[in-house]
Amino acid sequence: VRDRLAANSAVRVSELHDEMNVLFDDDAGRLASGGCVLRVRTARGRTILTFKGPPAFDGPVKRREEIEVEIGDRDAAERILDRLGFRPRFRYAKRREEFRCVGGLVALDETPIGRFVEIEGDSAAIAVCAAVLGLRHADAERRSYAGLYRRAREKDPSLPPDMLFGS
Repeated sequence: VRDRLAANSAVRVSELHDEMNVLFDDDAGRLASGGCVLRVRTARGRTILTFKGPPAFDGPVKRREEIEVEIGDRDAAERILDRLGFRPRFRYAKRREEFRCVGGLVALDETPIGRFVEIEGDSAAIAVCAAVLGLRHADAERRSYAGLYRRAREKDPSLPPDMLFGS
C-alpha cells in the first residue's frame, strides 16, 4: 500500500503517531446495542470527543453520522461522562499515519492485532483510492476495532480485555 501511495503522489498529512481511544457506554450498553459509539481519543497532543451514529453500508462503504469536538481537559470530560452515566468500556491503541490520495484520506493503522487501511471520503473518492491502492471491495472489513478485538479474544481468551500494545 505504501508503494502504491508513493506511485500515486500521495501527500502525507500526518506522521506516524500513537492514538489512545476509550469507548464509553452506559451500564445497559445502550449505545453499543444501537450501533453507536461514544469515544474519547487522544492523539498528537489533542483530545477529541466523538459521537458516531449507527452505521449504514453501501456495499463495502460504511456511512455514519459523526460529531466531534476538541476538549481541553480529558480528565474533566471523562468525569462529565461518568456523571451522565457513561463508563469506559473498551480501550484500544493504534499507531496511525495519514495520506491524501486521489481525493480521499488514507489512514494506515498498526494495532496490536494487525495492520489496517482506512479510506475516508465520498463514495467516488473511496472507490478511486481503493482501486489505485489495489484494495478489493471483497476484502473490506465491516467490523470496528472493538468488534475485531472481541473476535480475537474469542479465539484467544488469554488476551487482555483492552487492545493495547505490550505491557
